[in-house]
Amino acid sequence: MNDEALLRYSRHIMLDAVDIEGQQRLLDGHALVVGAGGLGSPVTLYLAAAGVGRLSIADADVVEISNLQRQIAHRQDDLGRNKAESAAAAASALNSDCSVAALASHLDGEALAAAVAAADVVLDCTDRFASRYAINRACVEAGRPLVSGAAIRFSGQLAVFDPRDRQCPCYACLYPPSPAGEEDDELRCAESGVIGPLVGLVGCFQALEAVKLLSGAGRSHRGLSVFDGLDGEWRRFNVPRDPDCPVCGP
Repeated sequence: MNDEALLRYSRHIMLDAVDIEGQQRLLDGHALVVGAGGLGSPVTLYLAAAGVGRLSIADADVVEISNLQRQIAHRQDDLGRNKAESAAAAASALNSDCSVAALASHLDGEALAAAVAAADVVLDCTDRFASRYAINRACVEAGRPLVSGAAIRFSGQLAVFDPRDRQCPCYACLYPPSPAGEEDDELRCAESGVIGPLVGLVGCFQALEAVKLLSGAGRSHRGLSVFDGLDGEWRRFNVPRDPDCPVCGP
């Protein structure tokens, strides 16, 4: 790190749990953010600000006016622009030393597997079960830690799934796959609404866990944390690994 970098990241370096070594690991790290909407916006901005050296941002959607109530990486001038490209521009404007790649298409199959395998940590910021299951499977197969977030109405959730830990469950252990076709009935903020700051809260939690994983600071989040925005309360649940899980089981 040069003098400018030492100054930029000085508040991280002051922390014993991070120090220069941890910050260097951040600078050498690569995070894949799938979804550049409500959750992906704060994730992208905070990871860029933290000095994560490489960011890959994937999203096939375009910015719509209804997104601006919560998706803070995008501006009015971005209406009609691809979300991955818009978020990448915001991240680059925040930290030009961060190498940001916009993946302006839906990641699936071999493309998803390759993107996950190339990253050190994956952040699921999507809002569809089909996408979450696919991302989870790719992370299990590639042995990459997955930071999963969700937000709907006034309720938020966060979990970290790390296939490198044989005791750690995967997303499918927590939410076993439903029969084909039932995911069409899942709740999404586009149909059910979501309070704006909630996605910022969950997204920041995701970014924190990614920073910890990349820098080596602290211990990864355990179990499932659920936030009730109306009552302002967090609850945490232990989630055991399912020995019969169709994804991470033997």
